[in-house]
Amino acid sequence: MKRKVLATAFSLAVTATGVAGIDTVYAAERDKQFFRSIEGTWTGAGEIVAGKYKGTKFNCTFAGLMPTKNLGMTLDGNCRVGVFTQKMTATVAQNAAVGYKGQFMDGAAGTGLDITAGNVVNDRKVVFAILRNDLRGVMQARLPNDDTMNVTISVRVEESMIPVIGMSLKRVDDTAVGAIARQ
Repeated sequence: MKRKVLATAFSLAVTATGVAGIDTVYAAERDKQFFRSIEGTWTGAGEIVAGKYKGTKFNCTFAGLMPTKNLGMTLDGNCRVGVFTQKMTATVAQNAAVGYKGQFMDGAAGTGLDITAGNVVNDRKVVFAILRNDLRGVMQARLPNDDTMNVTISVRVEESMIPVIGMSLKRVDDTAVGAIARQ
């Protein structure tokens, strides 16, 4: 009887380990697919929808890059409000403890935000936790199709998450997405 219970327990452990390994491989491939899909040149408009600068509209251009060493991404470019242009950069890299970690601009130690955690939800959406002093929130990037990326930044106010910045970017290059080259 002991032998049968032990054999069953061992069999379940091997099956569970195999499934967990498959899930890990699938998650890594899903993450890689998402980050590959943001490679290329993106441009579009955004707006501050809450807070002191509510109603301010801006236009941005970004180069989406996937690093060769670590799984992650960099969006590097600038945003323009009227005649003023501001360099903008967000970089994240895989981190075993929290999924993904990085910074927006020069991080919370400078004038930007720290990206303290994050995960790829599916091959079309990623969510990152952001932090600066007492300000906590999330930055979400969603790809409704191969040529559109919607980015929303929300901050925590008491028990609610309030969207404060929204932007919709369009792909403006011929970067191949997935296995099919764009025409």
